Amino acid sequence: MISLSEIDTTCKRASRAVGFSWGVAEEIGKNMRLLEMFGIPGVSNLLGYFNIYKENNFKKISLINEKNFSESKPFCPIVVGLNFLDQINSLNNLKEINFKNFAYPIIFLPFASRASEIIGKKIIVNIDDKKFILSFNHTILTNSIDNLKIENCNSLNINFLDNKNTFSHNNWNDLYELSKKTFVEETDSLKISSAGAGLTDND
Repeated sequence: MISLSEIDTTCKRASRAVGFSWGVAEEIGKNMRLLEMFGIPGVSNLLGYFNIYKENNFKKISLINEKNFSESKPFCPIVVGLNFLDQINSLNNLKEINFKNFAYPIIFLPFASRASEIIGKKIIVNIDDKKFILSFNHTILTNSIDNLKIENCNSLNINFLDNKNTFSHNNWNDLYELSKKTFVEETDSLKISSAGAGLTDND
């Protein structure tokens, strides 16, 4: 089995070979390592993209808006991903961001995963009918593990989730009351023993 380190290095070199700068290539290498670590096919999607990269003039974008459309050319997942990371602190004020006509959208996922860690919020990415939940760059959950080599999607939607507890206030109070049974009642002997070195000096 090929190691994550080899995946990182080879993807980085391949990215440079097709024309990306070394700086961007390093980002791509880290991203493909991340996808493969989570069991998502980063390498096959990247290779598919690179095989058609020079023949297609993919849509590039500098400023990401709430709604982003491209009728003729699909969006480049790498350029969109880089700008998404750069602009994440302002974009996270939006509830939802939409893209129409997006090439190899799986390549975008690790950019969004890293953005989730930066803003401290979970991010949901919907790629047509496939849903991905990105949790602070620690996990990527999906409702589909099949057919994840996607050459083009009609719709890519990004949602930012507000941080909320999964439990009620009453649940928390009940659990806290239960935890209090482990508390040790303070006695006079405990007060003396925890006050410092005590009356005996061993030096």
